[in-house]
Amino acid sequence: MNVSENNHLLKPGESVQKHPWSRYVALGDSFTEGIGDPEPANPGGHRGWADRVAEELGRGHEDFAYANLAIRGRLLQQILDEQVGPCLELQPDLVSISAGGNDLIRPGGDPDLLAEKLDVAVGDLSSGGATVVLFNGPDTAASVLGRIRGKVAIYNENLRTVAARHDAVIADMWSLRQLADSQMWDADRLHFSPLGHHTIAMMVLDALNVQHTLEPLMPKALPPRTWREARSSDLVWAREYFVPWVIRRIRHQSSGDGIAPKRPTPGPVFGPSGTLLPRN
Repeated sequence: MNVSENNHLLKPGESVQKHPWSRYVALGDSFTEGIGDPEPANPGGHRGWADRVAEELGRGHEDFAYANLAIRGRLLQQILDEQVGPCLELQPDLVSISAGGNDLIRPGGDPDLLAEKLDVAVGDLSSGGATVVLFNGPDTAASVLGRIRGKVAIYNENLRTVAARHDAVIADMWSLRQLADSQMWDADRLHFSPLGHHTIAMMVLDALNVQHTLEPLMPKALPPRTWREARSSDLVWAREYFVPWVIRRIRHQSSGDGIAPKRPTPGPVFGPSGTLLPRN
């Protein structure tokens, strides 16, 4: 995407337009928690697309508050059981929910059943008038998750039906072709890199029709790799990331065990002076 193609990018000297939201709550798993986008000063040590979106939504809006209840490793039912109720208690007028990805990568993950469960939750979240942003899954053809591409595609079509039923906004990851670049992904090949989170944040803001200051960032050209170098990289990835993931599955452990939400209560993004508040 070129800057000229982004109609929501603020021009130099242009003031921020008002949007209708004052309280944003993000729900989900590691994707929404911000895993892959490390920032030590942030609560939980990660930033991510949701923090980036909240920062843009907070510009020029003194009453804007943001909470993030997402926890890494959570399955869909856990997100529904643990996060939807607390979210409703916070009375947000904007909610994002990304859930089901961890279910789909497991054997037996049923995209139809998952969508049916999510449909009920989206109905509850939107019943009070909140705008709900619903994420579909990215095209996994070029990733280590290529084997579940068909299930992701089915799930995505189901989510479009859910969104239409509840007047939700679709954050269309599948159409975000920039994510096919390996530099959009973290070293673990399962989460997004800072570049990926930045790109996704732009897409979300555009889907909400919100002007923002985020400019497109393009991956740097990488030198070609020999077959031996690629094979060596695959072996390192398997040892450092894939094998530990399998072991956790065997032991029925989750990367989110013992982890609490990084922003459990809504708070401001910017201070009275208009500067970004410290993220600790």
